Amino acid sequence: MSPTTLPAGPEHGHVTFLGAGPGDPGLLTLRAVEALSHADVLVAEHEVLDVIRTHARQGVSVVQTDADSAAVSPPGTPQLTVVDGTSTPAAVPAPARDAAHLVMEAARGGRRVVRAVSGDPGLDTNAAEEMLACAAAGVPFEVVPGVAAAVGVPAYAGVPLRDAQGADVRFVDARTASDRCWTEVGASDGTVVVSTTLDSVAAAAGELVAAGRKPDTPLTVTVAGTTTRQRTWTATLGTIAQTLKQAKVLPSPDGGRPVIAVVGERSAAARRDELSWFESKPLFGWKVLVPRTKEQAASLSDQLRSYGAVPHEVPTIAVEPPRTPQQMERAVKGLVTGRYEWIAFTSVNAVKAVREKFEEYGLDARAFAGIKVAAVGEQTAKALVAFGVKPDLVPSGEQSAAGLLEDWPPYDPVFDPIDRVFLPRADIATETLVAGLIELGWEVDDVTAYRTVRASPPPAETREAIKGGGFDAVLFTSSSTVRNLVGIAGKPHNVTVIACIGPATAKTAEEHGLRVDVMAPEPSVHKLAEALADFGMKRRAAALEAGDPVTRPSERRPGARRRRSTT
Repeated sequence: MSPTTLPAGPEHGHVTFLGAGPGDPGLLTLRAVEALSHADVLVAEHEVLDVIRTHARQGVSVVQTDADSAAVSPPGTPQLTVVDGTSTPAAVPAPARDAAHLVMEAARGGRRVVRAVSGDPGLDTNAAEEMLACAAAGVPFEVVPGVAAAVGVPAYAGVPLRDAQGADVRFVDARTASDRCWTEVGASDGTVVVSTTLDSVAAAAGELVAAGRKPDTPLTVTVAGTTTRQRTWTATLGTIAQTLKQAKVLPSPDGGRPVIAVVGERSAAARRDELSWFESKPLFGWKVLVPRTKEQAASLSDQLRSYGAVPHEVPTIAVEPPRTPQQMERAVKGLVTGRYEWIAFTSVNAVKAVREKFEEYGLDARAFAGIKVAAVGEQTAKALVAFGVKPDLVPSGEQSAAGLLEDWPPYDPVFDPIDRVFLPRADIATETLVAGLIELGWEVDDVTAYRTVRASPPPAETREAIKGGGFDAVLFTSSSTVRNLVGIAGKPHNVTVIACIGPATAKTAEEHGLRVDVMAPEPSVHKLAEALADFGMKRRAAALEAGDPVTRPSERRPGARRRRSTT
């Protein structure tokens, strides 16, 4: 039995020392995700918690080690903050205790503890000391390796560490390196990977030059590696100080941010423009507003992330039960008693409404036996499959009511014993599907399954970002999302790229004084995301061809460049 799946109990307390990687949650290993799913307690710094929290089970206890507070504590005694994973209250400081003691205390209580660190536990001095403490106390533990920042960050920066000749690669932590260490790496002609901070890069470069490296040796410096905030500068040991000064990133309050510098003739720094696959994604670093709930936007947000964007979901509508539920109740009873030949779902919310009504009556997916089921598109079909129902009909072309009608068979009294279709939908849905089904010879029970109302306004910070140009793009998936977003948050700034799913949505956007920059080639949210990515790629190519720096739309707003230079 795996240690991470041991049953809870005093005799089975266990600690997993887990490497969370350099920042990209996608770099977590399968083993790490498994350990997190069984954890009772998470112990980690704030930045690491952001990476691992989504894989933990609901109700997990969280202990946050506060690096900022640790600076005023005695050496080796980090300040700890305990946060209840079942809610989001303000963090409550715990007594200053040694992290190893806290980890073992949680484990002795019979709980599975995950002690997560950035990068790989084997390269973390504190983790090694905590492992030794567990071993001395007889607390069982295991180690789940992670991607080390010194390896993962150069890969994301497009800087391979070895070439065909197989040059030596040496790793140096500038914060603890001795004079002897600098002398050894300075005498070598191999690649050197230096872990340091932004305001100490020039000093590290000076150490290498003093140790024998030529000032014209290529160098890359990457901050916030593997995240969508990643930024890389290419220079030489002799010019890096001037390069960072010209980039206006120093001096800065954030100069202590960790960076990875790669030094060497064979480190491919000179060819980074060709190999920079991550930062050259079409929407890299773009903050994209998605006016949908997290549940509705899940696959769309994943697609945007694959283009390098940072999606921000803001629901513009809320779903409420119909004012008169009797019609829905009669339709569900008719579904069970054989009144319908077909049931057509035109949204995920319709599936949810029927499922909730089924649960209210003690029914499940077996009630669909003998009834043909249609879904308007892939997302609705996935919701049905999650309910235990496999749709009989999904549009082969356009995922819309019109696309569904293209594939819907006409009523045939010989093959169809029943001529009636149950259509549960929103109160504001269009009549396209109803009219088309009637034209095909079907009788339709058009039932209001749920109402859509305007959502509550988002937080003030989000509203300010929308109106002030803090977002690079917004995706409008319907006319109602345009009207509702403007109503609850205000009109997007004129530097924000406006992307619309179709002509009707674009017309509504223009009526609200918005300039439409991107139009989906067909009414599909995924085609809309593709169209935005294509827009971003062309915009990037145009900037490179003109010899201009590649910037995001939000960086064009007044004052944006000045504010950015201080971060």
